[in-house]
Amino acid sequence: MTTYQMPFKQTLLAIGLTFSIGILPLTGSVCLAQTPASITPGSSATVAATPGAATNTQANAVQVLGLQQCIDIALKNNITIQQGQLQVESSELQLRQSRFNQLPSVNAFISQNVNSGYNVDPVTYQFVNRTIGTNSLQLNATMPIFQGYQLKNTIRQNKLIRQATEKELAATQNNVALNVIQQYLNVLTGAEQLAIAKRQVETSLAQVDRTQKLVNAGSAPEANLYEIRATLANDQLVVVNNQNTVDLAKLALLQAMNLPAGQPFEVEFINLPDPRIEAYELPASEVYNVAKQTQPQLLGADLRVEAARRSIEVARAGLYPRLSLSGSVNTIYSSNGNPKITRTNTIVTTEIGTINVGNASVPVSTTSTGFVSSDYTFLEQLNNNLSQGISLNLNIPIFGQRLARTNITNATIQQRNAQLNADNTRLQLRQQIETAYTSLLAASNRYQATEASVISLERAFRAAESRYNAGAINATDYNIAKNRYDIARGQLVQAKYDYVFRVKILDFYQNKPLTFN
Repeated sequence: MTTYQMPFKQTLLAIGLTFSIGILPLTGSVCLAQTPASITPGSSATVAATPGAATNTQANAVQVLGLQQCIDIALKNNITIQQGQLQVESSELQLRQSRFNQLPSVNAFISQNVNSGYNVDPVTYQFVNRTIGTNSLQLNATMPIFQGYQLKNTIRQNKLIRQATEKELAATQNNVALNVIQQYLNVLTGAEQLAIAKRQVETSLAQVDRTQKLVNAGSAPEANLYEIRATLANDQLVVVNNQNTVDLAKLALLQAMNLPAGQPFEVEFINLPDPRIEAYELPASEVYNVAKQTQPQLLGADLRVEAARRSIEVARAGLYPRLSLSGSVNTIYSSNGNPKITRTNTIVTTEIGTINVGNASVPVSTTSTGFVSSDYTFLEQLNNNLSQGISLNLNIPIFGQRLARTNITNATIQQRNAQLNADNTRLQLRQQIETAYTSLLAASNRYQATEASVISLERAFRAAESRYNAGAINATDYNIAKNRYDIARGQLVQAKYDYVFRVKILDFYQNKPLTFN
């Protein structure tokens, strides 16, 4: 059994499905899985799988692809899907960054300067006339406390955008998968039409052989033989045309899988029993009500509306005051810094003058503790010049050229536009479901009428064949009966596929797995 279960949520009309080829001749349900993104070319000709035909040696040399494999290859190779996956990754990064924006920002600043001539020492703040080298080091941290709920609303908006991109990716995947199914069905339908045409050739060959014997025996006019041979030539032309249709359908299938042409392969034929014509389980309005809850293109559009609504709240943050907390640590080094004074254990006596005592001159001196003068090291200067600061900052918007108001108005317009897009998506979905439901009723009537026509024309053909074999009618009357019957058989195949496929379209809108029993 072939399985394919996917939440189809892309509208069928969006990819231009043509229902002249009909339905999904499958016997199972379909599910997404990963398979190789290419097929192994064989060495034999590319011929579509013939319904009910036995597998021969030539067919064994060609890879046979099922519907599931074709869909998986297309999903892996499709460029639009790959772009959608990148969009999902990008929206996830935006969401992650918006969450990080709530954290403090920390920055370090280091500079080295050399000044010469008459300038101010940045450490001593004294005017000096020399060359001074300085190093400045700074560490700043800022933490938002209140930003008018901008950060919180931005996180919510980006989360909705990420969910919307995921739904849009799912809709793209459905679009690609449905296109593959359509092309796959073209191959199957063409193969079944080709099988019918070949059986028509076999019938005509038998009639040519029989008529030739009758003509040789003198039991039938030679004109009958010419007419039967003309019928055979026409049937052979139909075989050629149907083979061309199959080849073109296989090329379209390869292109739907983004594979180059010229790769021999066959598709797996899945037998589909004749459908039972009965009323659909739900009316179109109920199908639409279910589809509104499941179709990803509609869910994605609604998420875009909600994200646009959040963008209005983000824009409103420009009207609110902003409160933040910041702190800094600073230090500086200068080559012209103050000297380092270090006391010693020695006593230093210094004569400062004399005094006259009587007739004698007595020296006067002072004593002090000894010291040594030296330059501070780089690290010592950085430690001595270290300063810290903390501040609470409040920014109150008063007049900003109406930028905040303009942003709010623009966000409101974008939200209204997103709502219109969602409404338009709903309208298209409802119209497509109504069209699909009406088409199902038409396909049901067509199948029943065609089935009755085939039964009647088959009886007429059998009767005409018996009369022709008995010589009661000429070859022209026989060919007329045969052509009408052949045309009706081909129409019945298309009607059967068309009816079943339209049933599955309505199942798809209800998010049901595509099971074919």
